[in-house]
Amino acid sequence: MVDSPKRTAMGTGDGVRRTSLMETLLGLLRIRIKRGVNLAVRDVRSSDPYVVVKMGKQKLKTRVIKKDVNPEWNEDLTLSITDPNVPITLTVYDHDLFSKDDRMGDAEFDIKTYIEALKMNLDSLPTGTIISRVMPSRHNCLSEQSCVVWKEGKVVQDLVLRLRNVECGELEIQLQWIDLPGSKGL
Repeated sequence: MVDSPKRTAMGTGDGVRRTSLMETLLGLLRIRIKRGVNLAVRDVRSSDPYVVVKMGKQKLKTRVIKKDVNPEWNEDLTLSITDPNVPITLTVYDHDLFSKDDRMGDAEFDIKTYIEALKMNLDSLPTGTIISRVMPSRHNCLSEQSCVVWKEGKVVQDLVLRLRNVECGELEIQLQWIDLPGSKGL
């Protein structure tokens, strides 16, 4: 008589252990899409922009703001972070009613510096303390220096990203971490 393989916690019966999201989840990253600055015109005189955020298989989007090349979204989008080495891509589109939405540029950034700051023991720092700085370079889409700051008991990073593959435009965003009880954590 042959022993049957042990059933795993997930009940697959194939002897391979499946991991749940909570076992691999480090936490949540809240990305506040603040505003767009000098975005490209894709309609007659203006654009109807919205932002799509992608990280791995995750995809989120903001609401459309009508007829505005300097839109203010102030909208929070939250990503589940399992691998901090995966870059995050923001793509701006112009919403069109009767045709395919037009691309208005994209930007990519990584969260490695931000994650490193989160791992530090910072509880005793005064609010407003700069933890680290990221300088603009050919290897990132920053249009100006970005500081990781200890602000009111949280690690926050403001970024101004220059859009690529378009004639003009920038996005202003802010990163903030959310610890999840029961997740793997940092």
